[in-house]
Parts: sequence; structure tokens; C-alpha cells
Amino acid sequence: MSLFSKSSAEKSAIADMKAADKALNAYSDNERRAGRHDETAEYERLNRAANEAAGKVGFWRGGNKR
Repeated sequence: MSLFSKSSAEKSAIADMKAADKALNAYSDNERRAGRHDETAEYERLNRAANEAAGKVGFWRGGNKR
């Protein structure tokens, strides 16, 4: 296993993080287009999910796990 290869668990965590980010960004874009600028309960739920997913991915892979 080389230094830069990813395990299947890392690949799964990265995919989960990207999916959570995509959902959060899509929701935020829709809310912004609708003229709503406050943080709703749904936004907070999606944001929490994105942060939890990023916590499982290493810093060098785009997450915030060190």
C-alpha cells in the first residue's frame, strides 16, 4: 500500500462527505434564490451532517480530521 492510496473506508467517508456537502449547498442555493437568508432547522441539520462527515475524513483529503 503506497503512501497516497486510500482504503475502502476512506473512500466511503470521502463519498459521504461530498454527498453531505452537495446536499447542504443545494439547499442553501435554493433558499437563497427564494430570498430566505436565515438559518432554518433543515439548514442546521444538513450543516451538522456535513460537519460530522468532514470529521471522518483526513485534512489532506478535504475533511477536518487531523
